Amino acid sequence: MDPLLLAVIVVAGAVIVAIAAMVLLRRNGNVGVAALTERLTQLTEIHATSQAQLTQQLQVQERALAKSLDERLAQTTSRVNETLEKNSHTQKSSLDDLKERLVRIDAAQKNITELSSQMVGLQDILSNKQARGAFGEVQLHDLVSKVLPPGGYKFQATLSNGRRADCLLDLPLPPGPIVIDAKFPLESYRALLDAKSDDTRKVAARAFTHDVMKHVADIAERYILPGETADAALMFLPSEAVFAELHANFAGVVDNSYRAKVFIVSPTTLWATLNTVRAVLKDVHMKEAAGVIQREVMTLMTDVQRLDKRVGNLQRHFDQAGEDMREVRISTEKITKRGERIQDLEIEGPDAEEETLSRPAAAPTPPKLQEIG
Repeated sequence: MDPLLLAVIVVAGAVIVAIAAMVLLRRNGNVGVAALTERLTQLTEIHATSQAQLTQQLQVQERALAKSLDERLAQTTSRVNETLEKNSHTQKSSLDDLKERLVRIDAAQKNITELSSQMVGLQDILSNKQARGAFGEVQLHDLVSKVLPPGGYKFQATLSNGRRADCLLDLPLPPGPIVIDAKFPLESYRALLDAKSDDTRKVAARAFTHDVMKHVADIAERYILPGETADAALMFLPSEAVFAELHANFAGVVDNSYRAKVFIVSPTTLWATLNTVRAVLKDVHMKEAAGVIQREVMTLMTDVQRLDKRVGNLQRHFDQAGEDMREVRISTEKITKRGERIQDLEIEGPDAEEETLSRPAAAPTPPKLQEIG
């Protein structure tokens, strides 16, 4: 039972006993005072005993409660420490990740700043016609020098009419040397992109068409020379965006350039064209070297025939040496046999000699010791 409830019951019983005693005193007066006093004494003793038991139980419960509270407090403290430790570790990891990300963000910010400065520099280059032309020539130089062999091209080559080509592909006839000239109609292209209305776009489209066709006409006039160059030339646009816009929305300009024998190429299409040119140059080189290869093959065949003759002579020498060795072996066998016969004659003793003397003489055939060979 709960100690608090027990204490309440005891106090309530004591109060009831006191009230009952007061009621009896009022009714009976002095009658049974001694009995009442005795009863009160008993009740007091019972109450004291109950209070002592209650106090003892309260102490026991208090100790148990204190122990339980201590255990729960220890568990709670342990859990709190574990949680704090986990939170501290998590916060440390989060802070480390945050620091690493901040470092990456700083590096990215630096890269963005550098890229912005480079873009500003590129913008300055593209805004100047001379610098823009140099930019296209640099791209053209990089592409050609990376794909073709050194002897297959010339930069800033001067033609017979005094014009200087950005690049001249040295191809044999046909088709002959091909000129590549870099052009970059950037102003009209930007005006075309910035056009907000249809009228403005039409004006920008006419300007863009005019600029491109002017470049095509200049290349056809300056760099297509009968008997000196091929009957076609290449116009290099160092921008894939301009090339895509031209082929997507200005098909008439592209057709006119084809009729003028001026083929417009971008960095990607020029790379493919240069690979084809490299294959052609390799084939030409192989044809030029075919005569040399044929002469070398004929010389090689003569050397092989001479070697075969000498091997035949050596074979005959080997055959003769084999025959000589066979004859030497025959002579050796004959000498060995005659030696064995002589050894047999020497082994026979005196008895054999007497027996030989007692026998009638016969005419033995002496061995032909001189016939060795």
